[in-house]
Amino acid sequence: MRIADLNFLAVEDHQQQCGILLDILASLGAKRVAVATDGLAALNIVTAPDARVDIIISDLNMPGMDGMEFMRHLGQAGLPVSIILASVLERSLLSSVETMTRAYGVNILGVIEKPVTKAKLGTLIKLHATQAAQTSAGNPAAGSHTAAPSFTAEELVAGLNNDEFEPWFQPKVDLTTGRVKGAEALARWRHPNLGIIAPEAFVRQMESCGLVDKLTWVMLRKAAALCSQWRASSALDVSVAVNLSILSLADTQFAARVTELVCGEKLDPQHMVLELTESAAATDIGQALENLARLRMKGFGLSIDDYGTGYSSMQQLTRISFTELKIDHSFVANAARQPSAKVILKSSLDMAWKLKITSVAEGVETPQDWDLLSRLGCQLAQGYLIAKPMEAGALLQWTGDAHAG
Repeated sequence: MRIADLNFLAVEDHQQQCGILLDILASLGAKRVAVATDGLAALNIVTAPDARVDIIISDLNMPGMDGMEFMRHLGQAGLPVSIILASVLERSLLSSVETMTRAYGVNILGVIEKPVTKAKLGTLIKLHATQAAQTSAGNPAAGSHTAAPSFTAEELVAGLNNDEFEPWFQPKVDLTTGRVKGAEALARWRHPNLGIIAPEAFVRQMESCGLVDKLTWVMLRKAAALCSQWRASSALDVSVAVNLSILSLADTQFAARVTELVCGEKLDPQHMVLELTESAAATDIGQALENLARLRMKGFGLSIDDYGTGYSSMQQLTRISFTELKIDHSFVANAARQPSAKVILKSSLDMAWKLKITSVAEGVETPQDWDLLSRLGCQLAQGYLIAKPMEAGALLQWTGDAHAG
């Protein structure tokens, strides 16, 4: 995607700053740039019936409707635009506004502390192009407004009965050696009419319909079988990770059933990691804690997923014998530009090291992310910089190519 093909909107009330911004955009190759002097004028432009705006570059401190109110209205309108915030405000406040913008559902590319430079602006515009390419390839970027299809309970049941759900795998690699150490199994629906459907379109509906437990068993069985095949043929020396639902853990026989299934596929439990989100780990249900303790006794790995997004993370690490800590992608993505996110990332990695559990960083998307994680001592990385989720056969080919290179 060329910059000349994009439609820009500059929202800036300071005439000199606006002139500098327009000059930089022109030097980058932008051909179509609209200008607004406050949030209300900008909102009128982007909500016009024939509006075509791809990227908005907005100041925050403006008369009338300021940048924060403008972000709120954009989120409420659900407009498919990307945002770059530019301001002289202090870094900590800009970080708060960035978080607020994401909470409104607006796709924010990043924040620039004025003065705006060609390098800073060019980098964020390239990120927009990357996200657009991922969306067109079937991998919607965070903040994308692409509508997901909706399914009835009957359609989901039919898909389960017809064995249309399967695991795709995203590799986890050693940050020191670059070697593939594991892969997370992520659910995909091979729909007979719609093709491959990502979990965002069906998991929540399955949870509300009471079907997510059935999906869990499909993922456990297929992931265990594939991992067993890889290891038996010496094609791939990895462990697989499967996400668990708190609903599954309420069954007192769950641990025994999982053990029987995995061993029945001739896979040693030590080669399977069971991932639990923080919210699920926070449960006080005795059956869940009993199941998790029993799974660890059988040799399964236990991972606390999305670490840092809950309210009692450290407490969970004392209640459950976790073997792996997966740091949420938001801290990885923001660490390079938000001091508070970097502090949380570093303290999480230090804690994992002291507790002698494996640290995994999710959402590694740039070389800068990789370099920072390496310097901070993270052990494993997972994200689009390494590879997107792929079918089992593609994983074998990718692993062979990666190691050959």
